[in-house]
Amino acid sequence: MHHVAFYDLDRTVTRLPTWFAFLVSSAPRWRVAFLPAMAGMWLAYTLGLIRRDRLKELMHRLMLGGAVRGDRMAALAERFADRTFNRNIRPGAPLRIAGDRAEGYRVVLATAAHRFYAEALARRLGITDVVATDASVNAAGAILHRLAGPNLYGPAKLAAVEAWLRAGGIERGAARLRFYTDHVSDAPCLNFVDEPFAVNPHRRLRALASACGWPVLDWRPAAAAQGL
Repeated sequence: MHHVAFYDLDRTVTRLPTWFAFLVSSAPRWRVAFLPAMAGMWLAYTLGLIRRDRLKELMHRLMLGGAVRGDRMAALAERFADRTFNRNIRPGAPLRIAGDRAEGYRVVLATAAHRFYAEALARRLGITDVVATDASVNAAGAILHRLAGPNLYGPAKLAAVEAWLRAGGIERGAARLRFYTDHVSDAPCLNFVDEPFAVNPHRRLRALASACGWPVLDWRPAAAAQGL
């Protein structure tokens, strides 16, 4: 029997979202002038005028350009991962990760965040396996603003989790699976696993967790100190 624990990243392991923070902290200073345009893109998304995956591509293109050298992106990702690990991790997340490992669970970060910084952050959390959104790469190894496949949000994340299991030769019937998330968009994954957990959930996920009888965890500082 395989034991696997999947962790969402933004607002689950971290206190705050990471994509906007990565773009703003990594962009050349002169591109800060484009922040109002970023707000306009987000408004277009909330009005249903552009898809979420296209929003991610447009924000990337605006703040970082159409292509970033692979070594440059790696350096930006490492710097961002250091800052995120030091300032933006929920105290309860490392404790729970350690607890899952002690129980024999293989820990996987499953996130819609871009792989180029999600993997860097995962290393700081001691996590080897990452399911994440992939960016396109050109022949010279530069990271492009276009996605290479779907943005792993909602059902797309579940499809990627299932693909990861198949690639590892892990049959669903021979696995005990956990999933931790703060957001109702991960309902497909929560319904797929044996042990779903709502972590510091927003209103809609809290209501769903109550209806389904899923445990609700609090990983804020005071709760983490009590082992919740």
